[in-house]
Amino acid sequence: MDIRQLRYFIAVAEHLSFTEAAKHLFVAQSAVSQQIADLEKRIGVQLFIRNKRSVKLTNAGAVLLKEAINLVNKSTEAIEKTRQAELGIIGNLKIGFLGYTERNFLPDLIRQFRRNYPKVELQLDQYNHGALIEALNTGELDIGFTLSFGLENVGGLEKKSIFTETISIVMHREHPLANQSSINIANLANEHFIILNREESPQGFNQTLLICADNGFFPDIVSEPRLLHTVLLLVDAGMGIAILPKSLQHHSSPSLRFIDIEGEINDHKLVAAWKKTNMNPSIALFLKELEAIK
Repeated sequence: MDIRQLRYFIAVAEHLSFTEAAKHLFVAQSAVSQQIADLEKRIGVQLFIRNKRSVKLTNAGAVLLKEAINLVNKSTEAIEKTRQAELGIIGNLKIGFLGYTERNFLPDLIRQFRRNYPKVELQLDQYNHGALIEALNTGELDIGFTLSFGLENVGGLEKKSIFTETISIVMHREHPLANQSSINIANLANEHFIILNREESPQGFNQTLLICADNGFFPDIVSEPRLLHTVLLLVDAGMGIAILPKSLQHHSSPSLRFIDIEGEINDHKLVAAWKKTNMNPSIALFLKELEAIK
């Protein structure tokens, strides 16, 4: 018994006529008769009482009709879901983010995407830079929002720019330099630095080393916390300074100052990144929605 035989059976049962069923199915009447006869032979019961003038369902046929309609509907539903999955309209999308640079657009993006693609299940989680890139590479994430610094050294990723993020010097308001509008990095050679742990954020760690090296010194690193909020807390406690994205000032203590870096372009792109070999079709739909709200 296959889906085609069930469709033929349903057509005959609904029309109570082999001739009308054949017209409905756009096939020859002999084909309908052959399929019904084969179906009756396979299940070992008579489904129709038929003579030259009429066709009627048997009791067994009436039972099969209800089940056949359910089976055909489920088959159609399964095929449609499969097609939607191929197009990315139904499925699962795992998204990672840093937790501060995306707050001015990500909530709107998620709302819009869920409105347009309600059958795509979204899973979102916050990561540090290094963990986010690793999660993209291992397939734990489908798409991630991160800063572009250092991504050129990570193979196998595609990226789409969203906006520019300014990198600033962060210090407590009681620091002697806290009231300056901008600071030359060379003037910080004798400062204590607090840097997010290299394992957690290789991009951010290397960025701080590079900025200092370009200005002739190696930073005196006094602490390497594993959490970004701990970096901010230690700076707020006066244990040192940090070099961080300026957008963090909207989520930090009011006693912290985010000061521009003098004489250099210290901007990086916030990007959406995904693995080139990731075949999840929902990625393209998500990027399309991202483009629409930019």
